[in-house]
Amino acid sequence: MKKIIYIILFCNIFLLGCSSDFLDKAPISNANEENFYKSKKDIETAMWSAYNSLYTLYGPESLPSLYGELMSDNAYSDNAAGRIQDYESFELHTMAIDNELVFNFWNNYYKAIYIINNIIVSAEKLDFANRDALIGEAKFLRALYYFDMVRAWGDVPLVLTPISIADAYAQERTPKAQVYAQIIEDLDFAAAQLPVKTNQRFVGAASQEAANTLLGKVYLTMGNKPKASETLLKVYGKFSLVPYADLWNLTKKNNASSIFEIQYKGGVSNPYSLYWAMFSPVDNRVVTAWGGGFNQVTDDLWNAYEANDPRRAISIQNGYQTAGGTPVNVKFFIKWKDTAAPVSGLREASNNNFIILRYADVLLMLTEATDDPKYMNEVRARVGLPAYGATGYPAQYNTLQLALEHESQVEFAGEFHRWFDLIRTGRAISVIKNSDKNITITEDELLLPIPFLVINQNPDVITQNEAYK
Repeated sequence: MKKIIYIILFCNIFLLGCSSDFLDKAPISNANEENFYKSKKDIETAMWSAYNSLYTLYGPESLPSLYGELMSDNAYSDNAAGRIQDYESFELHTMAIDNELVFNFWNNYYKAIYIINNIIVSAEKLDFANRDALIGEAKFLRALYYFDMVRAWGDVPLVLTPISIADAYAQERTPKAQVYAQIIEDLDFAAAQLPVKTNQRFVGAASQEAANTLLGKVYLTMGNKPKASETLLKVYGKFSLVPYADLWNLTKKNNASSIFEIQYKGGVSNPYSLYWAMFSPVDNRVVTAWGGGFNQVTDDLWNAYEANDPRRAISIQNGYQTAGGTPVNVKFFIKWKDTAAPVSGLREASNNNFIILRYADVLLMLTEATDDPKYMNEVRARVGLPAYGATGYPAQYNTLQLALEHESQVEFAGEFHRWFDLIRTGRAISVIKNSDKNITITEDELLLPIPFLVINQNPDVITQNEAYK
């Protein structure tokens, strides 16, 4: 092998593993960038590896989980394993530059982006039917990953081709405006080349609607509401709101509300999900075999639900009893409940998918983009709650922004939206201060630190975020 496939910005060697199916983790041995990408079949095989990166990047201990949920007023950490202080740093906003989780997140994103870049560059050299649609799938994933990174770290090195370790050391952080421009370019390409969801290449593949939904969220994050509205209206009406309980029904995965979701298959020999095991109470030994204690539910979230909102009982369980009958007062998410899952070690090998984009997100973003509550009211009507502006609507949410903030919190509880949403709307600092966490943070502290080991490898090029200098 003339060139080892290397990970951007790090010295550690990373051998590319490819799966024969999205639900098959078995790697091929010693794939080599100089002899592997020779045909459409090779590109399709490599794409399974790209999709498999979702398992790591959106798992229960991922950046979206800890940054998007644990940093917010929705959740706290009660886990008792590993470097506990690293998890508490997300919950309590006491982040340090040597946080190992932050370093691992950075590393994992660039591993995935390396695979994706290799696919794109290699596919562009080939000529086969539906080539651009496959490239569109890869660019959708690259846009999703850079969108996570730029929101969490701000300026990040924008790497669009496979590069050598020496070149990686010289790669500066790219201004976030340029990163966003590339995200938009990738999603524009994906939306133009990908099929609609009903014609997607396989269940779980990226689609035209997924690209436009993500692009609408990108435009909202950039403050461009007209473009967000224009883009999201391309998706409006193409999906429907299923009953809330159906979203978590193991027999109704990939339903009419699903726009993009990660595919799992329960069973110890399959790529099973861990959300149920890891989000159950720590060391409970009753609800689940063990229980990770991650993203436990705060009273702030529990109290945010209206009295007649059925989503609370579907989403959260209020306590449990030990084997001896002692009540335990802890609230935890049950959206990913799978009581039939076999146990692998101390963790359930669950059959739940994880939904990244769904139709309610489109509707709430359309209200944010247009200032028209009719879209949000569709979400409320689905659970039998009064419309914004109607008799019986909670008086404390007396502006459309507060109404949207409330609706998003209870609609997407536990789904890694909350902190991202609050930062986008400029409400994060106020909300976390006025929550039970009562934490005072600055604008600079909304970003994560650039990992110490990254800067240490390249101190003359990579700079630190302001809050951590």
